[in-house]
Amino acid sequence: MTRTFWVILALIVLVVGAFASMLSFGDGGRRSVAWRASSPAASNVAVAEDEVADAPRSLTMPVLGVPRTAVGNSWNDPRGGGLRGHHGTDIMAAGGTPVVAAAPGRIEKLFQSALGGITVYVRSPDRRWTYYYAHLGGYAPGVREGMAVAAGDRLGYVGDTGDAGAGNYHLHFGVSRMQPGQRWWQGEEVNPYPLLARARPSR
Repeated sequence: MTRTFWVILALIVLVVGAFASMLSFGDGGRRSVAWRASSPAASNVAVAEDEVADAPRSLTMPVLGVPRTAVGNSWNDPRGGGLRGHHGTDIMAAGGTPVVAAAPGRIEKLFQSALGGITVYVRSPDRRWTYYYAHLGGYAPGVREGMAVAAGDRLGYVGDTGDAGAGNYHLHFGVSRMQPGQRWWQGEEVNPYPLLARARPSR
């Protein structure tokens, strides 16, 4: 076969791969970005930091004992071989470290997916924000859907479930701005790092 054939074939494979990375499959797990399952109805436009003036002014650090200075900005870092951006903040900690609610709200969904692993979605009291906790090692005792939580309440434990990779213990924390009527897997993802950079320590 000619060299031209192989070049054309490689281009076709790249185009098909890029297109496939934008498709979503399954049962509506989460927006089609890194660390989450996909939803065909999802709106996953990243919102600029200056557009989140109405975001909570301070959060509680969602991993017990981790200082805010230990958290870096990994927003939009390449994932999936560079085919998608990372839409969240990874907080490294030992497996089994308690994960707590970063803000008050109600547990809207307990979910498991191939990307996020064991996850919790907490909706703010005004229903304008969803806080996403992924790669958990398990849920805290008594955690259930519909349960009201205060900032600092235990939700689960740091783990390496989903596509985190065995032994890569961390919490993937995400924040989404929600519109009226949107479900737990929808909303506009925003960079949580500026909110975490001023977070209160968890106790």
